[in-house]
Amino acid sequence: MTDYLKLAAEVGEITRLAGAAIMKIYETEDFGVEMKSDDSPLTKADKAGNDVIVAGLEALEFQAPIISEEGKGVAYEVRSQYKQFWLVDPLDGTKEFIKRNGEFTVNIALVEAGKPILGAVYVPATGELYYSAKGEGAWKVSDGEPERIAAASFTMQDTNLRVVASRSHLNEGTQAFMDKLDQPEIVSRGSSLKIIELATGSAHLYPRLAPTMEWDTGAAHAILLEAGGKMVDDGTGKELRYNKENLLNPFFIAYGNVREELLAC
Repeated sequence: MTDYLKLAAEVGEITRLAGAAIMKIYETEDFGVEMKSDDSPLTKADKAGNDVIVAGLEALEFQAPIISEEGKGVAYEVRSQYKQFWLVDPLDGTKEFIKRNGEFTVNIALVEAGKPILGAVYVPATGELYYSAKGEGAWKVSDGEPERIAAASFTMQDTNLRVVASRSHLNEGTQAFMDKLDQPEIVSRGSSLKIIELATGSAHLYPRLAPTMEWDTGAAHAILLEAGGKMVDDGTGKELRYNKENLLNPFFIAYGNVREELLAC
């Protein structure tokens, strides 16, 4: 029987190795920036991180197929048969990487039956590692031993809720969400750190009413779930699902430990 917490720690070490490869490029002058078909940037660091992760996952005793942002696409007819698979974003926050603001992450999730059951998120610029396993809690490692993390408990009627959003680019849907809250405070973070802010209790809400892909959210979603939070489809109110035919996420709202009976605001 698989020890998923031990596996999560092993996967965390893989993200550290990928982070080291990414930082070598971060410290150079040439990021090798290319533009993908959707006009999002791709750098040497994305490719280097992906190579390290794929090699690391393939060397584990535990084996599962890999779906990576930087890997070749797997036909839905094939991946729909996967019982478990690794969902990888070797460098989330490429724009932050290019800006050199440090707010980029390495992300690996293990998905089972549409749900992320294990996640590891590493922040190369700070050395912080977050990981989780289903039923085993969410953990942070910065210096020394892992420390358990937990989402903040709140109700939607509370004053000064901390909302992860852009200070300068609030779209209409996000502004409408904010308008329902009592004097919310905006928290601005890049990459999957937006979700990690909720898992650590540093923020309460993250309305993402704009496009994301499954690999952007899977690892941090797993951590948030184990920290006591959730991420729900803005249209249905149901938890986000993974390995859909279209790997684009629906718009969603991520919550810390919100009290269910007072969820609607």
